[in-house]
Amino acid sequence: MTGSFPECLFQQVTIIGVGLLGGSLGLVLKERGLAKTVVGVGRRQANLELAVEVGAIDRFVAEPQEAVRESDFIVLATPVDTYLSHVQGWGQHVPSGAVVSDVGSVKGQLVFDVEAALPTTAFFVGAHPIAGKEKSGVAHATSQLFDGARCIVTPTPHTNVKALAKVRRLWEVAGSEVVSMDPMVHDWVLGAVSHLPHIAAFSLMHALQDLQENTPEALSLLDYSGGGLRDTTRIAASSPEMWRDICLANRENLLLMVDHYIAQLQAFKQLLRDGDASGVVRNIEQAKVLRERLG
Repeated sequence: MTGSFPECLFQQVTIIGVGLLGGSLGLVLKERGLAKTVVGVGRRQANLELAVEVGAIDRFVAEPQEAVRESDFIVLATPVDTYLSHVQGWGQHVPSGAVVSDVGSVKGQLVFDVEAALPTTAFFVGAHPIAGKEKSGVAHATSQLFDGARCIVTPTPHTNVKALAKVRRLWEVAGSEVVSMDPMVHDWVLGAVSHLPHIAAFSLMHALQDLQENTPEALSLLDYSGGGLRDTTRIAASSPEMWRDICLANRENLLLMVDHYIAQLQAFKQLLRDGDASGVVRNIEQAKVLRERLG
């Protein structure tokens, strides 16, 4: 998104976890004049110093309470399994009227749990910008990361209308198309179109490793790979810690979805066993039509 953005939505923003998403959001806030001050909180000082150097944050603090108590917007950009412990640690310090949000790809019950952990005078708005790279860390952050992406907000019956409007405006200025979705529906949808594909990519790489064991030692299978393997498994290079937390947090949906995926593999396997040429063509044609819908 280009142009001028005269509005300042927030006086001080605290970003808990200044990695790829948190850092990119910090760059948006600074470059587009949405916040007067952006404070970072994280575990590694070297990473926070780099975040200051690239302009993602103005300064950083060691203890989140120090920044949170003076902020009107707090963003959780850490692994999703840390959200509750974070909020339980500094939630009582959140000023009255402040908005707490996140960038996590799992919502569901977590949204309601975080809401309940905050003081009634503060407001939580779940948000999930569907953007990223297979590379993590603030070194790869960019204010263009969210341009043209979709951001899902997940309000509940308890969500403050003004807080929701501010979060929506933030992501609109960041360049995203903002849509609203029930937190539970969000986890079903993203489980199917994001979490399951990652599991498929991880598993394919493991399958290739198994096949390597039955390949002559002088030959490395990966040395002979082309664009198909790279395109199919690009997301297998994602952060192990982040995807551990996502998979476990959404495991109830993913257990069912993995069963569906296995059933499709078994169906294709049966076509091969039967030597069913027309069945193989039909299967691939149907997949091709569905894939073309992605654009």
